[in-house]
Amino acid sequence: MAEEYTPPEVWTYDKESGGRFASINRPTAGAREEKDLPVGEHPFQLYSLGTPNGVKATIMFEELLELGHTGAEYDAWIVNIGEGQQFTSGFVDANPNSKIPTLVDHSGDKPFRIFESGAILVHLAEKFGEYLPTDAAKRAETFSWLFWQVGSGPFIGGGFGHFYAYAPEKIEYAINRYSMETKRIFDVADKRLAESRFLAGDDYTIADMANYPWLAPFIYGGIYNEARTFLSIHEYKNVERWVHEISERPGVKRGRIVNKTWGEEESQLAERHSAADFEGKNV
Repeated sequence: MAEEYTPPEVWTYDKESGGRFASINRPTAGAREEKDLPVGEHPFQLYSLGTPNGVKATIMFEELLELGHTGAEYDAWIVNIGEGQQFTSGFVDANPNSKIPTLVDHSGDKPFRIFESGAILVHLAEKFGEYLPTDAAKRAETFSWLFWQVGSGPFIGGGFGHFYAYAPEKIEYAINRYSMETKRIFDVADKRLAESRFLAGDDYTIADMANYPWLAPFIYGGIYNEARTFLSIHEYKNVERWVHEISERPGVKRGRIVNKTWGEEESQLAERHSAADFEGKNV
């Protein structure tokens, strides 16, 4: 049995904690390198990576373009968080929290930033009048499921994902704790989707766009190694039905591969600057 850890009276950062992201993790914020962000020709400039949080934004853009909103054209620039590119001065100016995705809206007289994936979804939904109901009750339901994901996502990624796949050592308590919570999250979604087609009701909304990138990889078995089997994800039949339906949407097919640099080549699109960039891709 490993020796029990006793926390010090005052915690100090005196060594790396180990694990996949140890080299970039620090207890301080701010820029570590002077470098401006690139800016393309379109109204929206997205700085991101094809992780679940990043995919929320690219799905939204592609869904808006699928509806014919040409004003939603965007440039998607890759930010390699494993190499610490989120700590450049340009990125920190756009997002003081140094997390992806980050968006700069150039569609008006003066550019402004929007950071945090949920905020980006709300901003675009309100700007284009899509995927966010105007009816008060339906709008409240959409926001409830949107922010349910914002609150539950860290339990899946930073909790289960970290301790199951990335931590330098397997800690039984931590894995059990976050496995239980991840399964509870799936059960919440499964029970809701047993009574409605989509999370907020009969209509597809930003609540689905927020939750889909986090739940879908478990259904397909494409996240955290063997997590699908480990967590018995096959039990959640309603989530599976919902994932398969959303996966067939053309905007989702495109959005899933933007800023993605792993997997089969046909499923990767490191940067997106026009619809032509999808030629030859598996969409």
